[in-house]
Amino acid sequence: MLPQEIIRRKRDRAELAPEEIADFAAGLATGSWTEGQVAALAMAICLNGMSRGEAVALTIAMRDSGDVLDWRFLDGPLTDKHSTGGVGDNVSLMLAPIVAACGAYVPMISGRGLGHTGGTLDKMDSIPGYQSQPGLDAFRHTVRKAGCAIIGQTGDLAPADRRFYAVRDVTGTVESVPLITASILSKKLAAGLQSLVLDVKCGNGAFMASMAEARQLAESLVAVANGAGLSATALITDMNEPLASAAGNAVEVLNAVDFLTGRSRDQRLEQVVLALAAQMLLSSGRAATAQEASDLSHDALSGGRAAEIFGKMVAELGGPADFVENARSYLPVAPVQHRVVADRAGFVSMVDARALGVAVIELGGGRRKPEDLVDHAVGLTGLVPVGAEVEAGRELAIVHARSSSHAALADRAVKAAYGISDKRPRRVSPVRGKVSAPNA
Repeated sequence: MLPQEIIRRKRDRAELAPEEIADFAAGLATGSWTEGQVAALAMAICLNGMSRGEAVALTIAMRDSGDVLDWRFLDGPLTDKHSTGGVGDNVSLMLAPIVAACGAYVPMISGRGLGHTGGTLDKMDSIPGYQSQPGLDAFRHTVRKAGCAIIGQTGDLAPADRRFYAVRDVTGTVESVPLITASILSKKLAAGLQSLVLDVKCGNGAFMASMAEARQLAESLVAVANGAGLSATALITDMNEPLASAAGNAVEVLNAVDFLTGRSRDQRLEQVVLALAAQMLLSSGRAATAQEASDLSHDALSGGRAAEIFGKMVAELGGPADFVENARSYLPVAPVQHRVVADRAGFVSMVDARALGVAVIELGGGRRKPEDLVDHAVGLTGLVPVGAEVEAGRELAIVHARSSSHAALADRAVKAAYGISDKRPRRVSPVRGKVSAPNA
């Protein structure tokens, strides 16, 4: 089929046939579709949408563009989680080992940064020696030995999505619900999962800013996943401020290690991590009730087993064997640390999480173009949460930068992202809703 004819049909709001969608996915994987043609169809879909049937067809076609893993040699359930992207969202780093500590296997295939949001894979690349894109044999070995593995797409898993993902990142087509749905689920289906929990972010730092948009995406993900044969549930979580008190790559890894070891835990982050862990244990059948799932999750974290599994995963994938114990000596450190302070006293009434995500990219912690290198050392730490009382001159954040000029630019961005008022704002739960399959 001619690519331009498929593009024309979607441009004119026609519903694409499964054969046309399969041709597009094959063209992505083989390179027979040019970058311009891929971008044109992405924009046509972004503007005109896709039916549920088209989204299922695109998901399956991208899954089938490469290998689909078989895990029948394992003796426990396979489950995973995926986040739609946020700022300071390092949940996966704690969640995978917590769930693995409870007896499920978590083969987590993650992505790099997309738009203003951070990428789990970029965070893991902060760890010296860590193979974030190992061969499939190493992936299988690590899941079997450690119980979990956080990696990126290999050349054999959903290769069509890998190329499409990079084009969408730089063509203003990230926010399309069917494209987000197919991108997420094609990788998860290729991973051979038995169940999946989606973390759909909602707020000023999410791709879906409103609750209505987030619910639409959550319902799309759950329906398409189940339509493609994968049991899925979604939690809608708040992203009206960074989830962790750190945003960047190495700084979020250190935040995760501190969380796992109990050195420090951001309150909202802990609530989201444990809610997702409990849902994964329920969905996978490792727990029969919500209370049992909650108890197992808390015990795995507080007892130190989750930290042990994270360390084992890092070592199995080439990182330092003592990484958890000595993370600060291994992670890269930016040469400039600059304090951003409040100009007035009051209560933090809002935080523009998206603006903070953009500030990290401007520091070099993200990409403007797909081929850009990421500076893993830069970022923001000590981010003060909504509701905190501050005095004039009190620290709002610490900028980790390569130069004083970069730090000065970030200082202005951080101050502009914070709203301070005379009245303490009402706090909301970071878990805002749940979407299950109709027959669940």
